Amino acid sequence: MTADITVALTGASGFVGGHILEHLLTAGYRVRALVRRPRRFAPSISNSRLTVVKGSLFDDQALAGLVKGANVVVHVVGIIMEVPRKGQTFDRIHREATCRLLAAAKSADIKRWVHMSALGTRPNGVSGYHRSKWQAETAVRRSGLDYTIFRPSLIHGPDGQFMQMIRDFWCKLMPPFVPYFATGLSVSDIVRLKMKFLWPLPARRPVEIEPTARAGRLQPVWIEDVARCFTATLSNETSIGETYPMGGADRLTWPQLFLTCRNHFPRAKNKPVLAFPAWYAKLIAGMPLVPFNNDQVIMSQEDLVCDIAKVQSDFGLELASFEPVFAGYASQFE
Repeated sequence: MTADITVALTGASGFVGGHILEHLLTAGYRVRALVRRPRRFAPSISNSRLTVVKGSLFDDQALAGLVKGANVVVHVVGIIMEVPRKGQTFDRIHREATCRLLAAAKSADIKRWVHMSALGTRPNGVSGYHRSKWQAETAVRRSGLDYTIFRPSLIHGPDGQFMQMIRDFWCKLMPPFVPYFATGLSVSDIVRLKMKFLWPLPARRPVEIEPTARAGRLQPVWIEDVARCFTATLSNETSIGETYPMGGADRLTWPQLFLTCRNHFPRAKNKPVLAFPAWYAKLIAGMPLVPFNNDQVIMSQEDLVCDIAKVQSDFGLELASFEPVFAGYASQFE
């Protein structure tokens, strides 16, 4: 019975964790959620089965309170941007925090662990983000707990920061074009492409993507599918000891993703999609007011796609295609 199981959940105040929390409560689980700022925490479901534990992953007392009486840990916390002056580094948040929570879980005699990782995670990853995720995964596998690890591609949903950023690209005046990072661009290509946005474009004219520009593909996965799998794994013994790559049904290039979004945003402006040289993006990454870091540029050049047959088979679901789902919630950006 789900009512007899208590889940210790991290990341409940975030995009992914918030949806997982909603699914857990709807399924009847009791949840203890670790939250740094409870006053700002406003879960979409008010439920007597939810207990909020104030604190962080680096607070021993808070961790002890989180795992007290719990049967399973669902660890979702992660970052995509480092802020070293605030102690937010990939190593600290992904590896060290995971190790601390694992120690607390074992002290509380918890046997089950569900872990959020990321597609592209591997020991020789090209980005510090993926290497730190691998180190966290390694700690989980060596813990002796009954674990399940999920590696999703880009997660999309109306309340996610990424889709809100794309909305701003298309619906605000600036920037005057929608950029994506790419390699394979000569200096003459760059000049020619960046001049295009100075000329008016006929309304809804298809935007020609520079053929020499190369960027990675991605396989966006719907937040509801992710939350559904995280919840279903708690009652699915087949998933113990497994690592699941996750993506949606479609594999898209970055320009394809952006143009698909443009076609459904209610107030999208008529802008070109232009390649932004990855080498230049790396030079300015991390500078003041630059909204991306070096790791994000590097990761955008990789193919973050996967075979979804196993996760669909083990969980008995069909992972959603991007466009029909996005079209269904795009009106929320009105």
